[in-house]
Amino acid sequence: MTAAVAVEGVTFDYPDGTRALDAVDLEIQPGEKIAVVGQNGSGKSTLVRQFNGLLRPTIGRVLLDGVDNAGRHVAQLAHLVGLQFQNPDRQIFASSVRREVAFGPRNLGVDGRELNQRVELALATVGLAAAADTNPYDLGFSRRKLLALASILAMQTPIVVLDEPTTGQDARGIALIQRIVRDLAAEDRTVVAISHDMRFAAESFDRVVVMRSGSVVLDGSPEAVFAEPNWPTLASTYLDPTLPALVGARLEVGSTPTEASLIEALRRADPAAV
Repeated sequence: MTAAVAVEGVTFDYPDGTRALDAVDLEIQPGEKIAVVGQNGSGKSTLVRQFNGLLRPTIGRVLLDGVDNAGRHVAQLAHLVGLQFQNPDRQIFASSVRREVAFGPRNLGVDGRELNQRVELALATVGLAAAADTNPYDLGFSRRKLLALASILAMQTPIVVLDEPTTGQDARGIALIQRIVRDLAAEDRTVVAISHDMRFAAESFDRVVVMRSGSVVLDGSPEAVFAEPNWPTLASTYLDPTLPALVGARLEVGSTPTEASLIEALRRADPAAV
C-alpha cells in the first residue's frame, strides 16, 4: 500500500540556523489515526507543515500518495492536506462564520449547491450551525477553535492535520473532537493530531509518535508507547504516562487497561474491596 504521507530523511533548518527536524523518517498509511506528541520545540508543528508545503525540507523529501511534494505548489497541496492551526486567530479572517467555512472549499473550486452543503455539514458537525451569521470574533476561544476545524472539514481533504485541537475545550468539546476523529477515520481519511493531552492521544488514536529535539524517539500503539519500559524516554521529553498507564502498571494489566480488567485486578488483589 502506498503511504498517505512518507517523510524520508527530512531535516529542516530555520533561517536563523535552528535545526527543527533532524533526519526524520515517518510513514503514515491511508485512514490511519496518528498522534504526534512532545514538548514545545520538539519539531511537531514543523513536521506537519512539511505535509502541506508551508515549509519545505532542507534535506530529504515528503511524498503524498507516492508523489514528491517538491514538484507541487501549496495551492495544489491544499486539495490533499487540511491543516487546523494551533491558534485559530492565525487562521480566521472572514466577517462571518459562514464565510469563514466557505473560504477553503471555494478556493478549491467548489461552488453552488455543493459549497452550501459542505458549509452546512461542517457547521453542524462542530455545533456552530446556529452561529453561521455571527462574526467569528464574537465567539469565545474554544468556539473559534471549532470554527477553524469546521473550515478544514468543509474542504474534505483526504489528509486532516489538527494542531492541539483540544486546547481550550471542556469535556464536551473534547468528546466532540474525538467523535470527529473517529468519523474521519471511518471515511478512510488520514488524521494526524499534534497534542499535549496524553489521555486524548492514547484514547483517540491508533498510533503515537513521540518527538524530542527534532527526532522521533518512540513510535507505536498507545499500549506500546505508554508501557512502563518507555517511561524514562517519555520523561526525557517532559511527558508523563497517562493515569491508566500508571494504574495498569501497578496492577499488572497493561498500559491501556479496560474497566473490566481493572476490576478483575482489584478483585484479585483484595476480594473484599470489590
